[in-house]
Amino acid sequence: SGSSAAAPLPEEDCMKLNPSFLGIALSSLLAIDLWASKRLGVCAGEGSAWGSVRPLMKVIEVSGHGIPWLLGTFYGLCQSDSSAAREVLLNLLFALLLDLVLVAVVKGIVKRRRPTHNKMDMFVTISVDKYSFPSGHATRAALVCRFVLHHLVLAVPLRVLVVLWALIVGVSRVMLGRHNVTDVLFGLLLGYALYSVVEYCWLSPLSAPALFALW
Repeated sequence: SGSSAAAPLPEEDCMKLNPSFLGIALSSLLAIDLWASKRLGVCAGEGSAWGSVRPLMKVIEVSGHGIPWLLGTFYGLCQSDSSAAREVLLNLLFALLLDLVLVAVVKGIVKRRRPTHNKMDMFVTISVDKYSFPSGHATRAALVCRFVLHHLVLAVPLRVLVVLWALIVGVSRVMLGRHNVTDVLFGLLLGYALYSVVEYCWLSPLSAPALFALW
């Protein structure tokens, strides 16, 4: 009979022709990030627009590398004869190690490849260094910057230089073609936030007597 109601149509299983606003925004942000990163990679190779500045950028790269900071902090810790200085240096060493672990974990999870125009001639790399997000140099620079400003008594010009160094390290990562812009921005934010974690977990003779007994 014609009186029976029509059965509802099954839900279509097909590709959405109208992507969400969030999807469009993220795709646009990614496209802008890749475009800006390539345009700003002016020192990515010797033949780049600012190729002659590349050696200087590589010196800045080494200044933000983890190995010099770890070795320098450990040496200072061994040579220090002040209990207050040892406490500060031990926490700086803890912060640097925490930074290395956290950045390695995030890189291993995200697995974002480095920019295609990057030249893999970096100073001492490990397996996760083939990934780009976040920038470990930027994270370390922001972390060390906050640490130094909070725990060292410096004149205003020196404090300004410390902040400029952190910013220059971040900018150099994009100029060398090592990272995209968002890698550096997230790295700076992560390093800034990581210092708060270090402050919360601050190691002292009362909270970690065994560590201080070693020194």
